[in-house]
Amino acid sequence: MTEKLYYKDSHMAEFKATVLSCEKEKDCFVITLDRTAFFPEGGGQSADTGIIGIARVLDVREKNGEILHYTDRPLPVGAEFEAAIDREQRLRRMQNHSGEHIVSGLVNATFGFDNVGFHMGRECMTIDFSGELSWEELQDIEKRANEVVRSNIEIKTFFPESEELSAMHYRSKLDLTENVRIVEIEGIDKCACCAPHVSRTGEIGLIKLLSVQRHRGGVRVELVCGMDALDTVRVMQENVTGVSNILSVKRHETACAVDRLLADQQRYKERLAGLSLGLAKRIADSYGSAENICVFDNILDETARRELVNMLVEKCSGMAAVFSGDDENGYTYIIGSRSIDLRAAARDINTAINGRGGGKTPMITGRAGASRETIEKFFG
Repeated sequence: MTEKLYYKDSHMAEFKATVLSCEKEKDCFVITLDRTAFFPEGGGQSADTGIIGIARVLDVREKNGEILHYTDRPLPVGAEFEAAIDREQRLRRMQNHSGEHIVSGLVNATFGFDNVGFHMGRECMTIDFSGELSWEELQDIEKRANEVVRSNIEIKTFFPESEELSAMHYRSKLDLTENVRIVEIEGIDKCACCAPHVSRTGEIGLIKLLSVQRHRGGVRVELVCGMDALDTVRVMQENVTGVSNILSVKRHETACAVDRLLADQQRYKERLAGLSLGLAKRIADSYGSAENICVFDNILDETARRELVNMLVEKCSGMAAVFSGDDENGYTYIIGSRSIDLRAAARDINTAINGRGGGKTPMITGRAGASRETIEKFFG
């Protein structure tokens, strides 16, 4: 069995190890070592990456108690190599995972809800809790979680004996009976977990909850911790600062300013819609009776273009069509008729104007790739 150095020292980033086996598997090589600090995927935490000698470690998995290192090249069996994990990646993941334990422990102790799902993604973590929590309740959890960080409590990891484990109260998604590793933050949380963690809560840094939404009878919470939290807050600050500069308001006033902007935008949209419908009526009034009527327009909104078609079909015995666009980028179209089954005629129409689209009998919509001259000639 490979000696698991990550359980002896979660901060170990460099070590020496001897290659016990190396086998080709598809596009990579599977290497086992006599000892390793590379953590395999588990407990919601992804596998470490790094190097063994000149071989790049792409993935790490555990199978039947053996740690398998998937590398980009082979290494000779029996040789000893210097190895190193991606230290920054490991530290960030430990900060996030230890922070998640604090939040889950506080939620469990305060509300009795279980952590029923945990995922550590590229941008943030998600925790699924078994009951509903309001944003105000989670804000209190966030405050208390950061107070735990400030208290710099030791994070203990150990494998209790069977009798000790059976008498112990701890969080676990599975019914475990042997080789159970416990991660304990005294007074805050005690949880079964196989992943590496920081040594003290002070190493976690900032714990920041980002959002909450209902999920399968409970809630899903997004959060980030440590350096990932710093990066996230920095991006949020840059965006808020950008909005405040654009709107010429203070950063803490951006939400109110955006609300006002959206309200103004809605009023302008309603006014524009009214003007657009008025213009559509004027355009329709400018046409007399005809077999087909074809209009090209880049001013009316879609609702007004549809209304224009409805008004024009009353004036023609064939088809009324409104096109919007240009020869370079193509056109969108709305075509209506009171006398022609447009659903049946759509194929012939699209063939003539290099188009794609369809709809029901009185009206079809789509796109056309033909030139304006070709379209006008077709509707003649």
